[in-house]
Amino acid sequence: MTKLPLIVGFGGINAAGRSSGFHSYKRMVSDVLSDGEMEATWQDLANRMGLANSDDLDPELIEAIKAGTLVRRIDSFDPDNLLYQYKASFSTDSEQIAFTLRKSKLPTMIPDNWTVEEQGSKVKITVNGALDALLEDRVSFPVSSGGNIPAGFDPGKLYNSRFHPRGLKLTVYGASDALNSLGVDWSEVMKHIKPDEVSVYAGSALAQVDDQSLSGMLAAPLTGGRVSSKMMALSLAEMPADFVNGYVINSVGTTGTNMGACATFLYNLRQGMYDIQHGKSKVVVVGNAEAPVVAEIMEGFRVMGALAEDEQLKALDNSDVVDNRRACRPFSENAGFTMSESSQFVVLMDDELALKLGVTVYGSVADVFVNADANKKSISAPGVGNYVTMAKATALAKAILGEEGVKRTYVQAHGTGTPQNRITESHILNEVAKTFSIDNWPVTAIKSYVGHSMGAAAGDQLIASLGVWQYGWIPGIKTIDHIADDVHQSNLNILTEHAFAGEQGEDYKAVLLNAKGFGGNNATGLVLSPAQTMTMLSNKYGEKTMLAYHDKNEKVRVVAKKNDKAACNGVETIRYHFGESVMDDGSVAMTQDVIKLSEFEHAIALPQVNPYADYS
Repeated sequence: MTKLPLIVGFGGINAAGRSSGFHSYKRMVSDVLSDGEMEATWQDLANRMGLANSDDLDPELIEAIKAGTLVRRIDSFDPDNLLYQYKASFSTDSEQIAFTLRKSKLPTMIPDNWTVEEQGSKVKITVNGALDALLEDRVSFPVSSGGNIPAGFDPGKLYNSRFHPRGLKLTVYGASDALNSLGVDWSEVMKHIKPDEVSVYAGSALAQVDDQSLSGMLAAPLTGGRVSSKMMALSLAEMPADFVNGYVINSVGTTGTNMGACATFLYNLRQGMYDIQHGKSKVVVVGNAEAPVVAEIMEGFRVMGALAEDEQLKALDNSDVVDNRRACRPFSENAGFTMSESSQFVVLMDDELALKLGVTVYGSVADVFVNADANKKSISAPGVGNYVTMAKATALAKAILGEEGVKRTYVQAHGTGTPQNRITESHILNEVAKTFSIDNWPVTAIKSYVGHSMGAAAGDQLIASLGVWQYGWIPGIKTIDHIADDVHQSNLNILTEHAFAGEQGEDYKAVLLNAKGFGGNNATGLVLSPAQTMTMLSNKYGEKTMLAYHDKNEKVRVVAKKNDKAACNGVETIRYHFGESVMDDGSVAMTQDVIKLSEFEHAIALPQVNPYADYS
């Protein structure tokens, strides 16, 4: 029987806040939750943002928290004061230019039109003719909206993060947050499995692109900087997985990242799901961390016409002032997407192990479908692949939930906020709804709250969906006041307000997470609700096993709640173990049957059976 991959832990950070404890979700729907339900979230954000201690919650503080979260004016760089250099050629009436330099600053290749005279520790340079140079300037960047993590929060201050790129700081934080949400210590999990029964699939669609990594490495020769020994290695796109293995969970299991542009998180989720379904692993850590709110990266997207520029947003509003908060407007009159940063991780577990440990079940991954676009006129243009992924996911929902059950699903749309997306994605969703006789399919798009975090985007969607099954509200697209005329919606209910989904989201049995990536990378994931998942587990394992599970789960929930409360008060455990439990060639013992590693309780079994015996 196929194993059901259960979601038993989740964590991370995006523009809405910390993922575990459902805090980022709660920030999105804060206007419909009670003061009591929001108190812990405001405390968490106040401490994280360095605004005040948790005892000082008042309306003024809450307004400051709101101002420093969600999509807003960029704060990872100053859009009004961006360093820029222009090429220039200097000349004078005398056709000679003279200046002095330290000897150590002389170029290796001295231009032919330079005359050099030594003056002690300095040299006098006389240039005969023109002097080519770079002039430093400060310019205004055309895009000032972005989805930075909460203002004032630097995850790197919570552990020894010297020289770590921002994306890897987010990785360590997100993976730690996910593990803290388990309610069971990782060492306890490892007692029940072999060292190779763990998988980690994590990465960054855009790799690491700040001054400590690829961007700094490429710019150094032209800006007078220095390339460090860490920059190249830490720039690699799969480095989040490497960091999780090497510094967070001490894993020798399966690892890697499966990249698919904006659908990358779902690609990795699919890998993790397969490992559990086919018995390759019993625990899988899936995630993506992205930190692309960097001017150079954003400029690349801007010149493609992909980003919402300030002047375009002003024109949409017929205003002289840009409304940063409403920069992303899915399915309405819009101008482009809004770049953001995020780190999202989930822990998947084999259903038998999950029941044995008593971990909380937040949902399950039924399947993730990935299909390409076939021949295209433009590599960045949308194509037919997303029709295939959405149709497959919806058909599977019908097969699992039945004719009426498929109508009790909703869609987390890719919803980037671009003019092209609103037409193409709405047509896909509408046609699928027609085909499966769904008359009023709820559709939302949380990029309106947190922006587009590229490879981590579907992770943002998943975390928000898990919140619906805890607090009962589907976040509406609150940045829009109408649906654009060219949007297809005869069978859709595109939510412009928060929609009540019943107590703990009981009205919906599943969610479809949709992602459309540059290059034709389409993915749609079907995630089942915790209630639906528990029903399926009960059918498989029976009442006695489930009663035993619930007894264990009560204790696990207490630990997870304790961890969450501590984090809300500014005290959280960051798992970063540099130089600890390191193994070398003396740590390995093997026979023809097993290999034993000194730091693990259980040995790893070696293959003994020829899987291709039928071909012999």
